[in-house]
Amino acid sequence: MKKSVQIIIACLICILSVSCGTKPVQLFNGENLDNWEKHLGTSLGSDFEELAAAATVDKVFSVALLNGEKVIRISGEINGALTTRDHYENYHMQLVFKWGEKVYSSRNSGLLYHSFGSYGAGFGTWMASIECQMKHGNLGDTYLMGQTTCESRAQRDGNNYFFNPGAGIVAFGEHANGRMINKQQNAEKNLGEWNTLDLYCYGQTAVHVVNGITVMVNENTGSFSNGAVQPLKGGKVQIQSEGGELFIKSVTVEPISKIPSEVMK
Repeated sequence: MKKSVQIIIACLICILSVSCGTKPVQLFNGENLDNWEKHLGTSLGSDFEELAAAATVDKVFSVALLNGEKVIRISGEINGALTTRDHYENYHMQLVFKWGEKVYSSRNSGLLYHSFGSYGAGFGTWMASIECQMKHGNLGDTYLMGQTTCESRAQRDGNNYFFNPGAGIVAFGEHANGRMINKQQNAEKNLGEWNTLDLYCYGQTAVHVVNGITVMVNENTGSFSNGAVQPLKGGKVQIQSEGGELFIKSVTVEPISKIPSEVMK
């Protein structure tokens, strides 16, 4: 009897675990940025040297009150990175953000995933990484920073490549067909509205989803060194300060065992 009760309890625990699932972890605790590393890099250009000289990490990266709600504010007056302290692999990350009114060079930022190495590999500021572009008008594009690489189904239009799930596989990187892959379609909301950016990474596949629409799939993510591509499956995540005021309402991450089929369609 005792053994039977133990088996029943074990089964109930298993059922509850499956039904409840794994809850997303809040990377922004709603109060401060203790969960993050703050890094400042180069100026936005020769016209912004004074701003860069006066910038501090706590001025550039802060928690602000916006319409009665505490949010992350990234000022954008200098190139910099708000970086996770942890390394992530096989995960779904969701970022809810919108642009502010202050613009220095442009409304530019990015979600830099699979980040590794030292700061400075990208434009003298950021770690080597794969960028899910957040620049206004380019939300969801891919940019390969440092020695990162990937393959994507892409169609060439002049000098540019655009993600197209029906096209053939093309290799990208500094050594291949360039660092830039344009999104399949524009799914960005109007200025002043909140955008939801979902990033799914599993194995060597990464998917960019903008406001519920899949706009980019990168495969065989890697890093190129000594004439060969090495698999790249995870790393830290950086959020850029790069020219414009940005507000972030939430950042969550959760482990995944696969990329959902509906996301890959």
